[in-house]
Amino acid sequence: MTCFDRRDLGLLLLRLGTGGVLAAHGAQKLFGWFGGGGISGTAMAMAAMGYVPGKQSALAAGLAEAGGGTLLALGLATPAAGASAAGAMAGATAVNLPHGFFAQEGGFEYAASLGLTAAGLAVTGPGRISLDHLLGHTVNRGWMVPAALGVTAAATLAVLGARNNRMRRATEGEQATLFDE
Repeated sequence: MTCFDRRDLGLLLLRLGTGGVLAAHGAQKLFGWFGGGGISGTAMAMAAMGYVPGKQSALAAGLAEAGGGTLLALGLATPAAGASAAGAMAGATAVNLPHGFFAQEGGFEYAASLGLTAAGLAVTGPGRISLDHLLGHTVNRGWMVPAALGVTAAATLAVLGARNNRMRRATEGEQATLFDE
């Protein structure tokens, strides 16, 4: 008989809370549930935020949030789940960064908290009350943690770099137009 301790219960609560919130956010993007824009509405918003092409960006963000969140809640493939969710939240953090820290002012506090918690769960693991544990950790090996976080970090940096370049060019174009008037 497996004995669970308070660490396992604490990890379960973190996974369920963080995973549930992430899955709900992803469902807003993918399906329009919970007042979300669905793929088409999210695609327009993503493009306006500099994430182009908008439809593919909306699909990627929605899958990373809904898929990563669901897998985190279940405690399955925890390194990949946490890394994908953290990558999506890094993208959200970048959008909110210019508005300061606090979410009530449009800041990045909420997205950063979700991303850091997801990354922390990827590193720590799901605990014994999880599908990973039940399945003998076949998709939760030690080497998977740096691999998942490294691949996600590289992809996230590439996406954010491209977005930042687009945003900078757009700002420079607006300034040039002002000087032409």
